[in-house]
Order: sequence, then C-alpha cells, then structure tokens
Amino acid sequence: MDYEKNVTLKEKSHAELSVKIKKADVQESYKKLLNKYSKELQIPGFRKGKVPVSVLETKYGDAIKGDLAGDLIEESLKEIFESLDEYERPLPYSYPELNEKPELKVEEDFSFTVHYDVFPKVEIKKTEGFTIEVPEASVSEKDIKKELERLQERNALVTACKEGASAEKDHIATIDYCELDDKGKTIEGTERKDFVFTMGSGLNIYKIDDDIVGMKKGESKEITKTFPEDDSNEELAGKTKKIKVTLTALKYKDLPALDDDFAQDINEKYKNLDELKADIKKKFEISVEEKIKSLQKNALTEQMVKEHTIDLPESMVRAELESRWMMMANQFRTTPEELEKMFGKGPQSKAALLEGWREDSEKTLKERVLIETLLKEKNIEVSDDEIEAEYVRLSERMDIALDELKKYYSNPREKEYLSEGLKEEKLFKALYEKSAIKKGKKLTFDELLKD
Repeated sequence: MDYEKNVTLKEKSHAELSVKIKKADVQESYKKLLNKYSKELQIPGFRKGKVPVSVLETKYGDAIKGDLAGDLIEESLKEIFESLDEYERPLPYSYPELNEKPELKVEEDFSFTVHYDVFPKVEIKKTEGFTIEVPEASVSEKDIKKELERLQERNALVTACKEGASAEKDHIATIDYCELDDKGKTIEGTERKDFVFTMGSGLNIYKIDDDIVGMKKGESKEITKTFPEDDSNEELAGKTKKIKVTLTALKYKDLPALDDDFAQDINEKYKNLDELKADIKKKFEISVEEKIKSLQKNALTEQMVKEHTIDLPESMVRAELESRWMMMANQFRTTPEELEKMFGKGPQSKAALLEGWREDSEKTLKERVLIETLLKEKNIEVSDDEIEAEYVRLSERMDIALDELKKYYSNPREKEYLSEGLKEEKLFKALYEKSAIKKGKKLTFDELLKD
C-alpha cells in the first residue's frame, strides 16, 4: 500500500498519526470491493453474482465506501504500527481513535488522523552521585526460637479440656452470645452460635477475653461493657452493652516437644532439631538479604525518578489500577465484576479505592518506565551462560534439584521474568558503583520485614 504518514508526539505521552493513502490504491481497493459484492449480493431482478457494478454503486455506493474506508484504515494502521518504534506505536491498552470521521472519495487520496497513547519518552539526566542509606539487620537466636514456636503452634493437637476446667488465656473457647436490652431480653439480630476464638487474641467483636476467664463449660454469664469513644468498631464506640455469653466448649493446644522427632515431623530431610534450626536461619538470612537489596534498589530508584520528567499517559495509569483491582479480586477468590458489587457505592466503592491507589500506582509506573528506559539506553542483555549460572545459584539457595528448577523455567514466560530480573541486577550493580551507599539504622529481623 502506497501512503504517507506523519507522527506528532503531544503532551502526556500522547501521539497523533496522520495518514494519506494514494488515490491509485484507493481506486484499486474500491474495484476489488465492488467485484466482491457483485458476486456475493443477491438483488431482485438479477442472478446472484451477475449484479452490474453500476447498479451496486447506485444502490449501495455510500455503504461500500464506508466499508472501504474502514478496511483501508485497518490495513494501513496495521502496516504502519509494525514499522514504528516503541515511542511512536500505541500502547497495547490504548486503542487508536479517529480525530474525526474521514470522507472517502474514490477519485482522491484518502486521508485520516488517529490519536493514541505511547510509551513515555524520558530524557535521561542524573543517574549517579546519589547517597543511599540502607538499614542493617541480622538473624538472632530469638528470631529462630520465635519461628520454632510458630511451627509448634501450627503442628499442635487441639484437645478438649478436662471436665470442670476453667477458661484461661490461650484456651480455644466456643461460645454462644447475644446482646440484652434493659429488661434482660435478647435483642433480635445479635445472636451468634458456636463462635470460636483463642482467648487473649482479642479476635471477637466485644473483646470479652478477660471477662470469660474462669468460666467453665456450660456456664452462662452476663457481661456489661462500656466501649471507648475511639473504639475501632463504630457501632460500639462510646456505648454500653450488656452481653450474655454461654461457654459451650473449651479446648487447648497440646504443643509438641521441640526435639529431633519434631524436626523430622516437619520434614523428613531434617535428621535432628539442629538441622531444622540451621535451615530456618539460612532462609531468614536470605529474606534479610533480599529485603535489603530491595530497599537499596527502591531508594536509588526513587531519587533518580525525582530527577526526571516522566509523563504518564492516562491509559497506562488506568491499566495499572485495573490490574491491581484484578489482583484484589483474585485474593478474594472472585471476579472483578463480583468484587465491584461487593464493595458497592460510597467511600469504599471501586472508584474510590482506585483513586486512593492512584498516587502509589503512578509512583510505581514512573519507576518502571525509568528502569526500562535505562535498560534500553545502556543496551543491557544477559547471556545463556549467565542464565545457566543463575539456575545453579537458585538451585543451591532454594535447596531445589537443578533439573526440577530448569523444568520450571522451561516455561517461556517464567524464563523471561528471570532474564529481566538479571538485566535489572546488572543495571543496578553499575549504578551503585556511581553512588554512595551508607549503613543506616540497625533493625531487628521483624522490624526489617514488617512492611
């Protein structure tokens, strides 16, 4: 197809593409379309495939020209976009729109203009000379002990307390409860049967953990509680409630002993408790290393972004927000449409939540755009040997058989993620050499990983 094109980049990473298709191509395409319709259309008074072109033009001329205009736009755009670079072609989620409906005349060139969003073009300015402060952290015996206690809890046997036992902290209580009015009668709609919680956790609406300490199975009790004005539950804040509670079951967790048998129950690969402790320490140290690496990268990226002008197109921001909404739906194990119905309207509607996410989404996108721009500008690539070396490193680090790991990365998408990660590592390794990295505040393991 013979055409002329011109791309004009606008503000906010928006582009305008003007196209002029030469008259000869317009006429040739028009003839082909007429011949096609003359063979396919059936008009009263004519045999199928024998409709004269002049009759077609008289009866359907405008409609045929409309179809031709659509075909020419679609075909030319497909060809043009393949020839444009990434800063001129539309983003995957930005569909080109016509500035105005073009008029097609068979005896003239056919011109039209479309507009769309493109990948932001960033003029690289400052990427060195920064000072980055990174926290320090290490894994202590206390951290390992805490993890062992968590494993104990997870592997505990839940056993019914002996008859006549009194409820106490850490017992698992099953209760029936309801609110009472001034006359001591049940308030309709407040009843709850077989509610289970661990005493001392505070995971019950009225926070009655301390109030049922000492109760025995089968016992009932009326509790009067006044809730503070700043209570997190707006329905209870500043109010006094009378609650009737019946303890219907009482259980406790029988924790397994921390010994070699416990370690083997966790995983047969552990011969004794010391091996389990060593593995916990190794995994925690990897977590510390990865977290500090992430904080260091984020600190430098944030400073670099501040030094650059990055115009994000609205379609890119909307796509990021919708992606986050979809991830939230997956977490709720529902569809994005059902999630929207769940949240309804008001302060927690989809629109309100997306607007609340906008600032962080724009920050994330600017960082991503800058990193991608730097990777391309510096032409950073990874070799097959570097990928193979990473397989070996991950295999040893994650204690996974090399063949099993390679099988996982035989998926092209996963291998691409790995490759992109290695490219970024190479980029930031070079960037760190041109900035100062200072040791920051000393944190505990929990403090480092709490965010």
